[in-house]
Amino acid sequence: MPSIEIQPGTRGFIIPIGGAEDKMADRRVLKSFVSMCGGRNGTIIVIPTASESEDTGDRYIDVFDRVESGPVHVLNIQTRREANNPDVIAMMQDAAGIFFTGGNQLRLTTILGGTDFAQAVRKANARGVHVAGTSAGAAFISAHMIASGREGGTPKAGMVTLAPGLGLTNRVVVDQHFRERDRIGRLLTAIAYNPFAIGLGVDEDTAAFIGPDNVLEVVGGGGITVVDANDLESSSMAKVDDGEPVEMIGVKLHLLVPGSRFDLIRRCIVRTSTR
Repeated sequence: MPSIEIQPGTRGFIIPIGGAEDKMADRRVLKSFVSMCGGRNGTIIVIPTASESEDTGDRYIDVFDRVESGPVHVLNIQTRREANNPDVIAMMQDAAGIFFTGGNQLRLTTILGGTDFAQAVRKANARGVHVAGTSAGAAFISAHMIASGREGGTPKAGMVTLAPGLGLTNRVVVDQHFRERDRIGRLLTAIAYNPFAIGLGVDEDTAAFIGPDNVLEVVGGGGITVVDANDLESSSMAKVDDGEPVEMIGVKLHLLVPGSRFDLIRRCIVRTSTR
C-alpha cells in the first residue's frame, strides 16, 4: 500500500500501470489498488473495452477476488450508445475504484471518448473514486495519450501519434511496457511535441500511484522513467522531416524505483526520513 495518505473529500488516485501486472505471486500493484479501494468493503468496476477478448472481464473478477477485493462489476461497453446509457452509468454510483484493462487504447478513445460515461468517470475521480488503467488503459487515463508509435532509443519526428485521452490529468503522458519494449525514443518524441507534460515510462508490473496532491509513488516490481523537458533549451522537432532524429538539449531524466516519490508540480523527488 502506498504511504501517501488519502484525504477525505479530495480527488481519487490516478494509477497508470505498465501492463503485465503480477496476477499470481505477490501481486503488489493489484493488492495496493484493492486496499486503497477499501478491500472487501469496496466495489470495483472493471472496464474491458480496450480488449477484444470476451473473457477479459471474467478473468479480472477472478484476479481481484484472489486479492480479497469487494464486489467486482464488469461494464463491457462496446458501443458509444452503451457509453451514453444512463443505466450503465448508474452502475458506477457506488464504486470505490474503476479499472481499465489492457488492449488497444484506440478502442477506448473511439468508443468512450466524449461520451456521458467518460464524463461520469471524470466526475467520479473528482469526488474521490480511484481510477487505474493497465497497459492501454494506462495510456488512456491522461489528457494526452500515445495512440501508437515505433520502438527505439532515439527520438525521431513522426515516431509517435498522439490522441486525446480520458483527461483525468494533463500533467503526464504515459507510455507502458516501457523498458521491456524499448520505448524511450517515442516518449521523448511525445514530450518534444508538448514539453509542458511530464513523460512517465512505466515498466511492466509497476504502477504510479498519483495522489490528489500530484505526488506519485512507485509500486511494483520494476521502475518508472521520468522525462522532464520543462527546462528544454532547444529542440529540432520543428525543423526535421519525418523519420529524422530529433535533437533535444536540456532534458532531465529520472529513474524511480519502488517506494520512490515524485512531485509532478515541483518536478522533483520527494525525500522521506527513511530514504
